[in-house]
Amino acid sequence: MPLIRPKAMLFDWDNTLIDSWVIIHDAMNATLSHFGMDNWTLDETRSRVRKSMRDSFPALFGDEWPQAADIFYGHYREIHISRLEPLPGSAEMLQTLHEQGIFMAVVSNKTGEYLRLEVQHLGWDRYLSNLVGANDATRDKPAPDPVHMALSGSGHEPAMDIWFVGDADIDLECAINTGCTPILVRDTPPGPGEFHEHPPAKYLKNCWELKEFTNLCLE
Repeated sequence: MPLIRPKAMLFDWDNTLIDSWVIIHDAMNATLSHFGMDNWTLDETRSRVRKSMRDSFPALFGDEWPQAADIFYGHYREIHISRLEPLPGSAEMLQTLHEQGIFMAVVSNKTGEYLRLEVQHLGWDRYLSNLVGANDATRDKPAPDPVHMALSGSGHEPAMDIWFVGDADIDLECAINTGCTPILVRDTPPGPGEFHEHPPAKYLKNCWELKEFTNLCLE
């Protein structure tokens, strides 16, 4: 379907621009082990990790969720920078879109402190104007609050000419909740009925394809 050319693009972070599944998986299993819970497979981590910690950990760990959060981030803090890997084509895509004058920001459910450390480590803060993570806004994604925060000062308001790019259902839901255009980017195409409630306006398999498709829309 034809899409409105983007004036701004909001990106999810983990596994949209960087490959962080193994890092998240290791930290998650360290936390589960501490509480005597069964470890997850990598596929289980991929399917279960969606919401921010303040929205997901209470269901997993009950009243002990603040302690679980400390354990998770204690492990995560030790490994995340050294094992940080940009997804193929992500740096080139950001540079190209930046040169084309497209406003870009991040809306992530990773705690904002770690999000900003990772962006700065990669030097991508020269491309990405606002970096909104979990706990930065009153509510986290898929609520609309972080989208409004990410667009603050840009001169843009949530609309169909704002593309929200992510790899998971929660990203598409957040896009639709705010009236933005939902773009799904991941290596596997949507399964039958997978995104029935919040379908993507466009599916692309990687950042290279996103860059080329965006260029076509800008012509």
